[in-house]
Amino acid sequence: MENLSRRSLLAAGAVGGAALAAGSAHAASFGNPDQPPQGAINSTPGALSNPGPRNPVLEEQLPSFQNQPPTDVGNMPMMWSSFNIMPKRIQGGGWARQATATEFPAAKEVSGVNMRLGPGGIREMHWHLAGEWALMTNGLCRITVLDPEGRAYVRDVGAGDIWFFPAGYPHSLQGLGPDGCEFVIVFDDAYQSEYNTLLLTDWFIHTPPKVLGQNFGVPAETFKNIPLHDLWIFQGQEPPALSVDQAAVASGGTPPEPFTFSLTGTKPVIDGAGGTIHLADSRSFKVSKTVAAAIETIKPGALRRMHWHPNADEWQYWIKGKGRMTVFNAGPRAQTIDFQAGDLGVVPKSQGHYIENTGTEDVQVLAVFRAPEYQEIDLSNWLAHAPPELVAQHLNIDPAVIARFPKGQPGIQPG
Repeated sequence: MENLSRRSLLAAGAVGGAALAAGSAHAASFGNPDQPPQGAINSTPGALSNPGPRNPVLEEQLPSFQNQPPTDVGNMPMMWSSFNIMPKRIQGGGWARQATATEFPAAKEVSGVNMRLGPGGIREMHWHLAGEWALMTNGLCRITVLDPEGRAYVRDVGAGDIWFFPAGYPHSLQGLGPDGCEFVIVFDDAYQSEYNTLLLTDWFIHTPPKVLGQNFGVPAETFKNIPLHDLWIFQGQEPPALSVDQAAVASGGTPPEPFTFSLTGTKPVIDGAGGTIHLADSRSFKVSKTVAAAIETIKPGALRRMHWHPNADEWQYWIKGKGRMTVFNAGPRAQTIDFQAGDLGVVPKSQGHYIENTGTEDVQVLAVFRAPEYQEIDLSNWLAHAPPELVAQHLNIDPAVIARFPKGQPGIQPG
């Protein structure tokens, strides 16, 4: 029995050693690096099966979660969410849906709102405790805002335009024309909620009539017909011509810097076969002191090169197309996620990532950063500007090949 036990242990050790050797050899293979091996390619049909319960529709939206590449490893926070799964609050003039850090915990620096205003729909006059940055995605909108010096600003904005209202600056929004408008708002506070704003009607309602009369220098009875509840988004009348509204508020003077900017109307910082990148931060859009942003358009088959941002998390709103992003962190950790129009993504500060266009149309992604300036480190650009022999010793690549790595940042490589 003693000999049998010893033989059994020796045999088990031999099998284990062989398995470990095989595993070690497998771990060294290019594109399949880990021990134990990761991903469906290293599994079996029986182990991969999923009898259920299942939601095939949801699974099809996120195929990389069902079959991640073997280069993915470790656990990471859920860096995917979507406006498509957020409930809408709908009123007479339009609707909104939001994703704060409560709904999307990985988004630790900013929150987002997707809002629609019908023709004439008014987002009630209000202000926030946080700064409001926004991108128009559809239609026309009239914005009004007042700065602390009493200077009013009124403009009409269309698709590709952005605005920024610093915290505490009172403003309003109204949909114009036959189609109204749609836009995405980004607050520079991860917990700022669209449903928790300082509304004009709320303050009037909750102020004694005598105080209202004294404050505005009119009889208290003047306010007897004010709404007894807030309006939030309500159906309004089509406003007069822009010039009429501008003339009506001109007495206070003009703000020194505009509160609006044409993001897609600027010259792209990248314009090549793989796509384009339009950028706006405090250097070009001077009023936006706390938010920088880029619109990245990636052609089918193209790759938004491997890079990271050293000064802020990246919050993403996927405007159109289908793509796949992989995020890399220490550990090592790597996670691949699929995205479609309406989805949201987050990449924590200084974590490496890249985006692949996996569809048949352009991918367009809005990338927002809670920072005054856009900063990026491009992996290829870093290696191309490091001593070639040093890089060669790390990667076992001929220095002559390293010299051909793409230079410049940011970058999009065509397919």
